[in-house]
Amino acid sequence: MTEPTRESGPRPRKTRSDGERSRSAILREAAQLATVEGLEGLSISRLAEAVGMSKSGLFAHFGSKEELQLATIETASGIFNEQVVEPANLAGTGLERLRQLCENFLRHVQESVFPGGCFFASVAAEMDTHPGPVRDLAMQLTDDWRRQLEQAVRDAQAEGAVDPSEDAAQLAFELNAYLLLANAQFVAGQDSTPIERARRAIAHRLDHRPVASVEDTALEGVFPAPG
Repeated sequence: MTEPTRESGPRPRKTRSDGERSRSAILREAAQLATVEGLEGLSISRLAEAVGMSKSGLFAHFGSKEELQLATIETASGIFNEQVVEPANLAGTGLERLRQLCENFLRHVQESVFPGGCFFASVAAEMDTHPGPVRDLAMQLTDDWRRQLEQAVRDAQAEGAVDPSEDAAQLAFELNAYLLLANAQFVAGQDSTPIERARRAIAHRLDHRPVASVEDTALEGVFPAPG
């Protein structure tokens, strides 16, 4: 068998080792670092050191620290949606979706998807007093999460699974408070007890049915149920 004819001209250059890491892989590492060292600590040079690249190699992907920070937040949001939100959206009812959103959040914290716990809890605490595009994006995505919880509450109310007299925004706030406290205590102590406490608190809150008031009980005595 004859060898194929080689085309004349210069051979294509091999891909540089710096370019072998995809932008996605770099940003996943950046998101990991950000929960431990903060977004402000996430510089081109620090990330280059962490992923074993040159600073010039990283500059090919990100032209500035702010661009890197914004891209890191978007990547973390994608991971969160993939692991927490999207599986819950497969639930058949609003109440089940609400339970799944809470459980998936706790599981992704407990499994240390990010070493510093929930990415957005970490970033919100760091950036809340730093105005600018990075803070705005972080706050927007944090609000999106709260609205996911609130919408699930409203859907459960429409289905009759949650008392319609409940303030949906208040209930979503309370559930999120359980989640965030569990996250903070788990990260600080590396102990699953806060995660289990949050699970019990959420189950109790969602299973709770309002107790009849004294007035209602008195009226039942005056006007007994038929039959």
